[in-house]
Amino acid sequence: MLRLLIALCFIGPINKAAWLIGTWERETSKGTIYESWKRESSNELSGKSYMLKGKDTLIFETIRLTAEQHQLYYIPTVKNQNNGQPVRFALTKISDKQLVFENSEHDFPQIITYRKLDADSLIAEISGMVDGRLRKEIFPMRRVH
Repeated sequence: MLRLLIALCFIGPINKAAWLIGTWERETSKGTIYESWKRESSNELSGKSYMLKGKDTLIFETIRLTAEQHQLYYIPTVKNQNNGQPVRFALTKISDKQLVFENSEHDFPQIITYRKLDADSLIAEISGMVDGRLRKEIFPMRRVH
């Protein structure tokens, strides 16, 4: 019974993040960037950020959103950063419309936020301190699938 209760505690946050599932896009001066999310299991979502160049897919980052060790983690692996190693960001805030993950030890970002505006739009944000100043990057996206 205790295992079931523990499992439900972590499946709940994954289910609250299910609105991420699908493909999102944002236009940039360099082209359209996509972020796609899918459910891998009852306690894990996987995502990737990429750009299409002709027939090629250029992957920038892969992401695991997973419940482990009594915590929900956002775990990106970013091309050409951190020696190709994943970085863990722990969930610090969750609601039906917002997910906030933090890792105060990471250089930048220290905070990753997803905010659902409506069924077909969201804002992703990365933020943190760099050289004693707050740096923030905002990425509005719209659902395409």
